[in-house]
Amino acid sequence: QMSNGSCITQFLLLEFANTRELQLLHFWLFLGIYLAALLANSLIITAIACDHHLHTPMHFFLLNLSLLDLGFISTTVPKAMANSLWDTRAISYLGCAAQVIFFLLFLSVESSLLTVMAYDRYVAICKPLHYGTLLGSRACVHMAAAAWGSGFLHAVLHTASTFSLPLCQGNAVGQFFCEIPQILSISCSDAYLREVGVLVFSACLDFGCFVFIVLSYGQIFRVVLRIPSEQGRHKVFSTCLPHLAVVSLFVSAAIVAYLKPASTSAPALNLILSVLYSVVPPAVNPLIYSMRNKEIQDAL
Repeated sequence: QMSNGSCITQFLLLEFANTRELQLLHFWLFLGIYLAALLANSLIITAIACDHHLHTPMHFFLLNLSLLDLGFISTTVPKAMANSLWDTRAISYLGCAAQVIFFLLFLSVESSLLTVMAYDRYVAICKPLHYGTLLGSRACVHMAAAAWGSGFLHAVLHTASTFSLPLCQGNAVGQFFCEIPQILSISCSDAYLREVGVLVFSACLDFGCFVFIVLSYGQIFRVVLRIPSEQGRHKVFSTCLPHLAVVSLFVSAAIVAYLKPASTSAPALNLILSVLYSVVPPAVNPLIYSMRNKEIQDAL
């Protein structure tokens, strides 16, 4: 037991396994996923940056998504791999705060960006004549800047609010990376209720983004069903349905992870949920959003 949060110089993360063989298996598994995500996202960034045919609003947002995904997966996975490899659980106090702030930044920008991308597809398919005016280059830059700016503010405020709480229930974090709900569970003052209130508000915003995305795709499907050609319909459905699946997985896993009571949930459930929204999206987004895109395939 620790009387004062200032005594904590490091946190202990949840380990994936307690036998050496399983730790090494986890290391190799995460290494494979991490290298695949790095390679795929770097290829997309290079292709879009270097090919002037790809300087369109949609590809500009895909470039942002790939940059985001690189940051997102690099915030949590390398530290988890290092801990498995060296058979340790420790992360420094500053390292933990850095993980929280970057993770929140990438998490909130990702939900904003996926919303903007759904809007981009909606305008392209449902209002093609207005596409040039609604999504000109300045509008796109403003939308991306708003997503990054609001994400940064959100991350700084949450992190400052969480780390200002006194921590007195030990220093073991029930997760493979530092995450706000887990840090709140080791705080000991009633002030944490304020941060819980802010988390609920953030979850409502994320849910609002999700509703907007679903409505956008609903409009797209309504227009597409009127397309006479079977091939045209198939093309749009094969693009939009995977988008919707990934967004649903990402948003639902993140909201459940942040809103469920930390005390009642099993560590295994925490791990599965966190992998679903922190490791899976950065690895599969390139495949679903970009690698199936004809222009990007040609550029690569």
